[in-house]
Amino acid sequence: MRRWKDFGISAGLLAAATVISHIFFFQDFDSNIPMIYVLATFLISRFTRGYWWGILSSVFSVLLINWRFTYPYFRINFMIDGYPIMFISILVIAIITNMTTTSLNVEKEEAIEREKKLEKLNEYNQQINELKIEREKEAMRSNLLRAISHDLRTPLTGMIGASGTYLEAKDYLDEEAKDQLIMGIQEDANWLLNMVENLLSITRIQNDNDGEAAHVKKTPEPLEEIVSSAVIRFQKRYPEGKINVKIPSDFLLVPMDPMLIEQVITNLLENAWIHSGRKSDIDFLVRQEGDNVIFYVRDHGDGIEPEQMKHLFDGCAGVKNKETRKGMGIGLTICKTIIQAHQGWIQARNHEDGAEFYFSLPLEKENGGSKDDRI
Repeated sequence: MRRWKDFGISAGLLAAATVISHIFFFQDFDSNIPMIYVLATFLISRFTRGYWWGILSSVFSVLLINWRFTYPYFRINFMIDGYPIMFISILVIAIITNMTTTSLNVEKEEAIEREKKLEKLNEYNQQINELKIEREKEAMRSNLLRAISHDLRTPLTGMIGASGTYLEAKDYLDEEAKDQLIMGIQEDANWLLNMVENLLSITRIQNDNDGEAAHVKKTPEPLEEIVSSAVIRFQKRYPEGKINVKIPSDFLLVPMDPMLIEQVITNLLENAWIHSGRKSDIDFLVRQEGDNVIFYVRDHGDGIEPEQMKHLFDGCAGVKNKETRKGMGIGLTICKTIIQAHQGWIQARNHEDGAEFYFSLPLEKENGGSKDDRI
C-alpha cells in the first residue's frame, strides 16, 4: 500500500514538473527547466520513503530533459555539451536530498513511536495509580470494618453483661456494686458515642469521581483556636487529665477542615491518656517546619510494643493497657484517613519515657511563624 502511495507521489510530481517545463519551454525560458525537475526530485525525496524513489526520479528527469527539452528534440543524445555535468549534478542533489529527508523521516517516525509509547506508558501508570488508590481504599475500608467490629463488640458485650447482672441480681447487690455496674455502662456508652463521632467525621471526607485520592475542603484556620478547642474538648471528657501545650507565638493560619483536625487531635490526646499505662501529663507541641506544621502528642507511659507499632494505623493494634476494654485501632485508622486527605502524614515512635504520635499539615508558603524548640 505504501509502495503504491510513493509511486503516485513520484508520478504526480514528475507530471506536474513536465507540465510546468512545457510552459517554460514555449515561453523561451528553457534554461530554468532543469531546476524545475531538481525541485520535483527534492519534493519526491521529501515525501516518499527510502532512497530509490528520489534516485529513480532524478534519472528519469535527466533522460526526459535530454529527450524532450534538449536539441535535437525527441532523441537521446549523451554527447551534448554539459549534459554529463547536469546528469551528475541532479543525481548528487537527489542522493543528498534523499539521505537528508530519509533521515528526517526516520527521526520523525521514531519520535512519533516514542510519543505513542510514552502515551501508553502514561496510561499504564495512570491505571496502576488508579488500581493502587482503589487497593488503598479497599484496605482502608477493610481495616475500618475490622476495627469497628472489634471495638464495638467489647463495649457492647460489657454493657450487656453489666445490665444483665444488674437486672438479675439487683436484690443481692449493695449500692456500691450497683454504682460500679452503672458507671461501667456509662463509660462504655460514652466510648461508643466517641466512636460514632469518629465515624461521622469520615463522611466529611470526599472522593473525586475520576478516581483521585480522598480530599477535604480546606480553609485557613487560626492554629491557636483549633488547638484550644481540641484541648477543651478533651478536658471535658477527662477533667483529671493535664496537658502541657506549646504552640508558635506568632499568629498562624493553617489550611484544614477544622472539625476533622480537631477530631484527630482529640483522638491522639485520648489515646495518650488512656493507653499510656500511666495517668501522667501529656505534652502537646506544635511547630512550623518549612512548609508544614507538625503536631506532636507525647505521653510519659509504657511506650508501644514493636509488634503493635507495625499495625497502629490499620485497625489491628491491640491494647496493652489491661484497665481499658476498648481498642485504639479505629481512632488511629480514622486519624490516618483524615491526615492523608489533607495531603499530610502521621507517624508514631517511642522515646525514652513513653510514646509520641505526630502528624503534618501542609502550610501556605506566605504564612509565617516561629519555630519553637522541640520538647
